[in-house]
Amino acid sequence: MNADKTLDCVGLYCPMPIVKTAAKIKEMKPGEVLEVVADDKGIKLDMPAWCKSTGNECLGIEESGGEYKVYVKKK
Repeated sequence: MNADKTLDCVGLYCPMPIVKTAAKIKEMKPGEVLEVVADDKGIKLDMPAWCKSTGNECLGIEESGGEYKVYVKKK
């Protein structure tokens, strides 16, 4: 999946990936896609919940080798 920006959250644990995502999304334009790379498996539940509560769209989650790539589209 193509993303406009990438946010590296490897080594960070809840709630920091969400906190950093919220800050990065504020810098982006509506419709842009942010790729969040993390190794905290909690992101699989936390990011879709955050997207639902903020109105942003979780486009999908890819898992590979203990890392997760989450794609968030700004509302």
